[in-house]
Amino acid sequence: MVRRRQRERSVWEVVLPDADKLWPDALRRIDQLIEDEGLVEIVAEALEHRWPQSRRRGRPGTPAEVVLRMLVLKHLYLWSYAELEHEVRANLVYRAFARISCDVAPDAKTILKIAQALGPEVIQTVHRRVVELAVQAGVVKGRRLRVDTTVIETHVHYPTDSALLADGVRVVTRTLKKIEAVIGAGRRAVRNRMRSVTRRGLEIMYQARSPKTRDGLVRSYRRLLATTRAVLRDAETLGRRVGQRRRTLDAETIEPLAKRLGRCRITGSL
Repeated sequence: MVRRRQRERSVWEVVLPDADKLWPDALRRIDQLIEDEGLVEIVAEALEHRWPQSRRRGRPGTPAEVVLRMLVLKHLYLWSYAELEHEVRANLVYRAFARISCDVAPDAKTILKIAQALGPEVIQTVHRRVVELAVQAGVVKGRRLRVDTTVIETHVHYPTDSALLADGVRVVTRTLKKIEAVIGAGRRAVRNRMRSVTRRGLEIMYQARSPKTRDGLVRSYRRLLATTRAVLRDAETLGRRVGQRRRTLDAETIEPLAKRLGRCRITGSL
């Protein structure tokens, strides 16, 4: 059963009447912001959509307010779900902020499942509501958004010459096939040369490991360049066909493809 808020009075109001003095200033300001009923209602409605009749039936679930506040703590301090569970259970301030009081704190698996169930659309709605509250408070005007991102090391597709050529051939070929499906194949269908390009790329990767295979490396690059030029010639031919039949084609369908083909012809000229 979906609950919006904890109904019981917090034990800290009785045992520690001055516990709010332990709160960091930033956490106190966030607490005032997310007291908004609209934010809690967004999360509660998303939780109610998980199961039919969850508004009235079933065992009491984690309140929407607790879910919202624990997710705020997680993103504020960059914790994992396991760290979130440990910190909230062990810290009086975090328990009070999350509105848990003397209840059992949700474990990491529970919060993870709820966060996955909310999804990006609900989080976007929450962000939109936060912006509305900031505009109402006169903090921002809400016309621009500044994002602070962090670069994280990860595996990437290293931009070698052969890989860039293969990527270009793949994009141009995909665009040509889409245009061909609209205007027809004509006398000669567009040839998919990706198999040949992939084979040349593997040859170059192996031959680049040793100076002894430099002659073979040069030959493989020349073959790859020749294949790329052939794809660009196909793009030129199909571009002329599109120009000749532009008036008889559906503008909404062909215009975006024609513009993309034009960019491919300009940036891919060799």
